[in-house]
Amino acid sequence: MGNQVEKLTHLNYAEVPTADPNGLEPDDAGPRIGVSYIFSNDDDDQDDHHPSDRFAPDKQRASHEEKPFDPRDELACAIYYREECVHEMSAGAAAHSAESLLNKCRPGDLLEFVATGQYPHWAVYVGDFQVVHMHRAEIKNNFLTDVSQGKKGRVVNGLYRYRALPPEVVVRNALDHVGTRDRELYWRNSECFAAWCRFGKREFKIGGEIRIGKQPYRLKLLFSEKKSHVLEFQSLEDVIMEKRRNDQIGKDAVMQELANHLNTAHENIEVRVVN
Repeated sequence: MGNQVEKLTHLNYAEVPTADPNGLEPDDAGPRIGVSYIFSNDDDDQDDHHPSDRFAPDKQRASHEEKPFDPRDELACAIYYREECVHEMSAGAAAHSAESLLNKCRPGDLLEFVATGQYPHWAVYVGDFQVVHMHRAEIKNNFLTDVSQGKKGRVVNGLYRYRALPPEVVVRNALDHVGTRDRELYWRNSECFAAWCRFGKREFKIGGEIRIGKQPYRLKLLFSEKKSHVLEFQSLEDVIMEKRRNDQIGKDAVMQELANHLNTAHENIEVRVVN
C-alpha cells in the first residue's frame, strides 16, 4: 500500500530534511523523513481553537459550525506499534442518522459521530438508547439522539485491533466513571475514553506510556494507493491526537499542510548550505 517514510524523529517541520519538497512521491521513490506532532491537549468538545490550528493556513482552519458529513474528505490511516497494526481506518465508511444507528447498537459498542470540520466524537452505547461519553471535560450519560446533535454516526468496534472486554465489563467501565470531571479525568479526549472502556488498555490514558527511547508508534496516512506519509510517536495517546486533528481539518488540508511545511524545510536547508 504505497510508499513509506523511514524514521521521523523531529518535532518541527522547519527541522525536517527531505529530498522532495512536496513530500509525496510514487512507490519507486526513495525514503523520506517526516515529523511527529506532540500537543498538550485535544480540545474536541470546546469552543476555542485547538493548539494545532497554528499549523493550518487561515483559510483551512476548521470551523466549529456543523457541516454535512462528506466521506470524500476522510483520510484513511493505519497505526502500527513496532511492526503490528493496531488500528486501521478506511476512508468513506458509511455513517447513519442517530435513529438508524439505534437499531444497529448493542451494549458495549463504540460509536463515532462525525461532521465535516469537527473532531469525531466517540461514545459507549450502554443500552436503553443511552451512551456514556466524555464531553467538555466531564464523563456524561445521555440519550444517543441528544449526543449526536444531528451528526451521523457509526459503530467502530473494529477500528482498534485489540481484544475487546466482555460487553458487560465495557458498560460497567463506562458507567463507573459517569460524573468524573476536570482534573480527575485520565483521558484527553472522547476517543481515548471510549476505547479504554472497551479494551481496558492503559495506553489510552494520559501518561499511560513512558515517553523515553525510540518512538515505537507509526501513523501511516494513506492519501491514495501510491501516496502515503508516515509519522512516528512515542505513545498511542500522541498518535490519536494527531489522527483526530487530521480528521478535523480534512484530507485536502492535511496534504496541503504537509506539502507547505516540507517545502519550507527544503528552502531552509538550501539557505544553510549556501551560507
